Amino acid sequence: MGIFVLLPLVLPLTAWPIARLAAQRLHPRTATVLLTGVSSVMAVCSTVCLALLMVVGTAQLPGNPLPDGWSDPEVRESVPRHEIAGKAAIPALIAVVASCAHAVLRHHRVRRRAHAALTGLPPTEVAVLPDAQPYAYALPGGPRDRVVVSTAMLTGLGSRERRALFAHERAHLTARHHRHLLLVQLAACANPFLRPLRTAVAYTAERWADEEAARAVGSRRTVARAIGKAALGPRGTPAPTLAGLAATGPLPRRVAALLGPAPAARAWPPVFTTVGLALWTATAGALLSAMFSADSAVTLLLLLHAATRL
Repeated sequence: MGIFVLLPLVLPLTAWPIARLAAQRLHPRTATVLLTGVSSVMAVCSTVCLALLMVVGTAQLPGNPLPDGWSDPEVRESVPRHEIAGKAAIPALIAVVASCAHAVLRHHRVRRRAHAALTGLPPTEVAVLPDAQPYAYALPGGPRDRVVVSTAMLTGLGSRERRALFAHERAHLTARHHRHLLLVQLAACANPFLRPLRTAVAYTAERWADEEAARAVGSRRTVARAIGKAALGPRGTPAPTLAGLAATGPLPRRVAALLGPAPAARAWPPVFTTVGLALWTATAGALLSAMFSADSAVTLLLLLHAATRL
């Protein structure tokens, strides 16, 4: 395996440029799908490499429950500085698993509570809650996907702005943005270097819904006004994995983007541009992560097979 087993842990750094440029230069739909895919691949690869390092580190511990052959010198020497890297991987992998489990449990707990709050309301697509705080968000799952909005939010918007709000939330549900948000949340838990991609996807998913709402109501300014009014409320979505019109993030950038021209629908930018080079760099980093983690896994498997005489 050599030093290559460690590279997937740091290759997410290659995605930082595209995380910054995607929101500015790519269509929000393209940026959301691309960044979610890159972060998911890199997170899986770095977790696999942590698991491989943990095998080497666990085999060094006295009284370990693993087969004796797994502490063979050839196995340990397959990882550079195995005494440090192998043992450090044990608490790191435990932290990754615990953090991801906490994120998933919180996501499902928030969704259950949100659905429970709608008990007794008519099973319509839009659920209106009597609340003095203005908020609106998309709530997937349950008997059906629903848009949750407070009476204060509806009161503060005009008729066309309400249409924009509902179109925005329906776009979140149709595109299953909660899945993108959950995947990048888990990726950031698996590797802290992927946090910029999580932040970028939280923004591009909202921009994607903004553009769909603008297309539905036929006015970008109406959507911009709705976002501006919704931003005056103190509450956003109940969890970072649920999307909403006034979700936390750079709201002035969203308004400014809507007041400008519509983004180009081109899926892949030219190579010899800033965003094109950043995109190819991130793609290469994801492919290298997959290649190095797969190669390291196969190599370690062969070494363990030879060491245990299976």
